[in-house]
Amino acid sequence: MLDLELLRSFVSVVDAGGFTRAGERVHRTQSTVSQQIKRLEEDVGQVLLHRDGKDLRPTEAGERLLSYARRLLSLAEEARDVLRQPDSEGAIRLGIPEDFAAYRLAKLLAAFSRSHPGLRLDVRADQSKNLARDLERGELDLALFKRAAGGKDAIAVWPERVHWVTSKSHPIDADAASVPLIGFPLGCLYRAGAIHALESAGRPWHMAYTSSSLAGIQAAVAAGMGLSILSEMAIQSDHRVLTAKDGFAPINKTEVALMASPGASPATLRLADRLAEFCDNVQAKAA
Repeated sequence: MLDLELLRSFVSVVDAGGFTRAGERVHRTQSTVSQQIKRLEEDVGQVLLHRDGKDLRPTEAGERLLSYARRLLSLAEEARDVLRQPDSEGAIRLGIPEDFAAYRLAKLLAAFSRSHPGLRLDVRADQSKNLARDLERGELDLALFKRAAGGKDAIAVWPERVHWVTSKSHPIDADAASVPLIGFPLGCLYRAGAIHALESAGRPWHMAYTSSSLAGIQAAVAAGMGLSILSEMAIQSDHRVLTAKDGFAPINKTEVALMASPGASPATLRLADRLAEFCDNVQAKAA
């Protein structure tokens, strides 16, 4: 029989793209994870990973096993939940940025909720500064939020791809006397980055449109009311990306961080694993 712990390490290595990060996810050392993969390869009699320096990718046999491994782990998790959990598993208070809420994350959360009928999900979409604050205060159990690159103490982090954008049909004049900005209210990481970039370049600016709604910001950009900074997943077909050739240098690097409160419940950590897998897949597709 296939060992579920070996399968879990194998899936983590593929999703994370390396032994070190996979070890952090399954709470094992890098050498232990490497040994587990070797044992799994011996059990199935196949090489499962191409090892090219730090680059790891599944072989053809590894890709075939990966699908089965995910299904087996999911089924095992479901069985444990049914047998071990009481009728009510309590609640998970989750905070996510609005562009993630508008993306495919809603489907993931709905599927997780269906697989845990005794668990109540309390999901809130908000500005990252508010999510980080509320997590620290103990008002959230788990949060996915954006911050300046280089932060610490997270379950996982991912570099974020953000761009200056304007309207495709009604672009703003790059040589305007004052650059009209569109953004979230004061305290938004993107807003602060845009202002810093413009002021560093000695360019006058003014706020042309402020909204707490991502949809409102997207619509204002498309209509030609001004420029904004958006993540790749929030850029729409009626937006045009501006580059250094247009006179707009990249803003300071940002990242997406996943953090849990101290003493997070097993259910919260399982949801954290699902969110980490989701973000890994988003990064892989964008690469």
